[in-house]
Amino acid sequence: MDITFTCCGISCCGENGSGPDAKISQKEIGSIYDRLAPVYDIWGALTESKARKRAIELAGITDGQNILEVAVGTGLAFYEIVKRNPHGTTTGIDLSRGMLEKARRRLKRLPDASYRLEVGSAFDLEMADQSIDTLINNYMFDLIPFDEMDGVLREFKRVVKKGGRLVLVNMTGAEGFGSGIYERIYNLSPRLMGGCRGVKLANRLEQNGFRVDSREYVQQMLFPSEVILAYK
Repeated sequence: MDITFTCCGISCCGENGSGPDAKISQKEIGSIYDRLAPVYDIWGALTESKARKRAIELAGITDGQNILEVAVGTGLAFYEIVKRNPHGTTTGIDLSRGMLEKARRRLKRLPDASYRLEVGSAFDLEMADQSIDTLINNYMFDLIPFDEMDGVLREFKRVVKKGGRLVLVNMTGAEGFGSGIYERIYNLSPRLMGGCRGVKLANRLEQNGFRVDSREYVQQMLFPSEVILAYK
């Protein structure tokens, strides 16, 4: 059953992703995040670090796995993934060259680890079918139009091994006091939010053939995130 939350006078997203749709085209995302790259780590530390930490815990990474992070950003999660998988295969992709450059600088602290960082799109993953043990994706679906989400999830399902894990973190709808302020900012100016708005992906994952194990709500500096663990 769909659930709609209201906070600060704003009707937020329901379980099937109802609510404001993406207002910035995917063609613009790379350049927007190139400009945000110099300051993104500050935002990430203040509002997203708790959700990212929980995602890493749920990923259950063991050394020797084949892991893909889609939308790697400045490498805040990627660094932790590589630390736990130094002898495995860890690949990170992102649309933004500026974000990837910051990620590369961060990963220089792990000179002996095995990893790859590349420009790439979630819509067309350059990975073999059923090759990925764990796919991790942080704060990307909140940038994608609802009618394009299923195509990305089909790509995720294609590359993840049977029984493999999918860990998603998204900006989500307001479920705690004051968190609706970010939806209000998005409605006033999507670019101030980097194009991100609240979404809920659990039902959509089930509709695309994933089994959702857990969906957790994490709020930090009033910023609302969902952390989802699912299996193929």
